[in-house]
Amino acid sequence: MQFDKVIGQKEVKQHLVEMVQQNRLSHALLFLGKEGSGVLPLALAFTQFVTCTTRSGKNKTPKQEAGPSMFGDEPAAEAPSTPQLLNDSCGTCPACFKAQKLMHPDIHYSYPAIPRKSGDKPTSSDYATEWREFVANQPYGNAFDWLQFIGAENKQGNITADECNDIIRKLSLMSFESEYKILLMWMPEYLGKEGNKLLKLIEEPPPNTLFVLVAENEEQILPTILSRCQLVKVPLLETAEVEKALIERANAPAQTARQTAGIAEGNYREALQLLQHASDDWQSLLRDWLNAALKGGPGAQVKWIEEISKQGREKQKQFLRYFNHLLEQSIRIRVMGADRIMLPDQEKDFAQRLNKIASVSQQQTLIEELDKAAYYIERNANAKMLFHALTIKLYHIIQDKALFLTG
Repeated sequence: MQFDKVIGQKEVKQHLVEMVQQNRLSHALLFLGKEGSGVLPLALAFTQFVTCTTRSGKNKTPKQEAGPSMFGDEPAAEAPSTPQLLNDSCGTCPACFKAQKLMHPDIHYSYPAIPRKSGDKPTSSDYATEWREFVANQPYGNAFDWLQFIGAENKQGNITADECNDIIRKLSLMSFESEYKILLMWMPEYLGKEGNKLLKLIEEPPPNTLFVLVAENEEQILPTILSRCQLVKVPLLETAEVEKALIERANAPAQTARQTAGIAEGNYREALQLLQHASDDWQSLLRDWLNAALKGGPGAQVKWIEEISKQGREKQKQFLRYFNHLLEQSIRIRVMGADRIMLPDQEKDFAQRLNKIASVSQQQTLIEELDKAAYYIERNANAKMLFHALTIKLYHIIQDKALFLTG
């Protein structure tokens, strides 16, 4: 992958390019960014940039490879090519072609894996084919997407002790083509205490060995590994960047892309998920919930809970995110004024109605509860119990300002 194919992140790209051009590469880098920010695509583009032979000036011309001629005369000595100050990998040299296919012999990949059958000791190499397909189709996917892709179901993915031993073995070998041997580890959060096996290798690696760790949650990484890495922080994407990507890459209509990007809040993976359900009428579902919670009584509440619990986890989570989005827009309207907030008319009207039934403090409390609920949904909480509890909380948070929300 080239930097040009990564959405946004202009400053981070420039920083990475300058590190290579100015020979300031640390032997261990930690790319840290939230889900959907593009931290994995950035790391893939970086490893391709490092190994690109056009950039490094390591390309060999046919004359250099030919050797002595059949007439006995030696070929004229040629001056070695010099590195080029490129801001991206060329994308056309053999090294780039292999890196794009995730088949470069000097770039090794490590990621969570599961046993295919009881008693197996899985390593990343067992899933190399699936990994290439996953990255090609879902480069902005998260660990949940990956584990579902390989059929984990309820199994817990891990980067095991056997995987650590395999990493040590791979990096002890001589490089085949590139100046560097690179290990790209995705999701070091799944590395348990077994990761201590890698400490000495990370601290005192063989010459020209580069560790690239790609993570979403700094707190879940072993402190002993974290302290040995140079941090590369990857911010969330700008809403305009997500909107542009949805239009150009996902062929979304401009209006849909604008609305979806606003809800996704810099998370391109979430934006793609939302786009799949862009035709769903979240607003009607939300209006029904508020009416059931505040005016309808237990019968209406149970009926609504039955309806939402039949939806899949992704839909339930997206519904909660949509409610959060409207609450946040309500607060912005209260502070900045409705004229300065760019929203579709129906959404703006609904957001203004929310201001009538809840104060800022109540809205902030609701946002926190909705975030917690989305967190529990991701971890297989029982939908009926969760939404029943959430409905009761919703009632008690705003009961003193209950207002029937008609269309």
